[in-house]
Amino acid sequence: MSDQMNFKAGFVSIIGKPNVGKSSLMNAFLGEKLSITTPKPQTTRQNLLGILSRDDYQIVFIDTPGFLKPRYLLQEKMQTSISEALKGVEVLLFICDIETFPTDYDTQVSSIILKSKIPKLAVINKIDLAKNDKAIEEIKATLTDWGFEDIFFISATKDIGLNVLFEKILLLLPIHPPYYPIDNISDRNMRFFAQEIIREKIFLHLHQEIPYSTAVTVDMFEEEDDRAEVWANVFVESHSQKKIIIGKNGEMIKEIRLAAQRDIRYLIRKKVRLHLWIKIRKNWRKKERVLKEFGYK
Repeated sequence: MSDQMNFKAGFVSIIGKPNVGKSSLMNAFLGEKLSITTPKPQTTRQNLLGILSRDDYQIVFIDTPGFLKPRYLLQEKMQTSISEALKGVEVLLFICDIETFPTDYDTQVSSIILKSKIPKLAVINKIDLAKNDKAIEEIKATLTDWGFEDIFFISATKDIGLNVLFEKILLLLPIHPPYYPIDNISDRNMRFFAQEIIREKIFLHLHQEIPYSTAVTVDMFEEEDDRAEVWANVFVESHSQKKIIIGKNGEMIKEIRLAAQRDIRYLIRKKVRLHLWIKIRKNWRKKERVLKEFGYK
């Protein structure tokens, strides 16, 4: 490592309403697809740390679930993880979608985080979809009225404005030794990433409420030098959901399995064989014990 005396390190929370691009932004900064992304809101269910280390800094990004009002116990757990994401961080990124801003969510979340003394950067995502300069100026004026001093317009997927935002984050980090080993890209293990990838494929392949009624657990992740074998369960809440997820002649579950297998292979750079079982666990989202069993603390 170059100069220990000038090494910077800190935690950066990415906060905003569901589906504004929080996961895409973290993935863009990391240059790795750690956080799952789908067009459906509330895809992210737990805080995920993404670690970016270079010779003179380490940034620990926290991708949070979308801020929402709890409708059932799982959402309460998501809410708690947002509160946790405000603790002990150096920078808050408040991210909004240029097409929908300002929503009630934006107003509520900003009023909560503006009370915090942590440096806050307002980030407007999907700038490539802006209708005109006037719309941009209006958003800027609203955010300034709310109390934001630093406002950035970006596109996480098109790599617009990311460098300027990144430089500002770096500026706000304190001198501090790294929190994690330099070669770590997350605090999570491969079993966690395998189950998140499977969950992403379920979100992408199925519609309406079905994806929200599913949970994924990985029982075993066996890795050798050039291959890995993964045994996973997909839990649903009813027989009708199980039927939908399996699909006609098992076609749907086969598509999900192959898509997940491909992404796990890409992540670990090894051949992968994925085994999937569909199981029923009635009302799992409302049961504290089952949520703990599925990893939602």
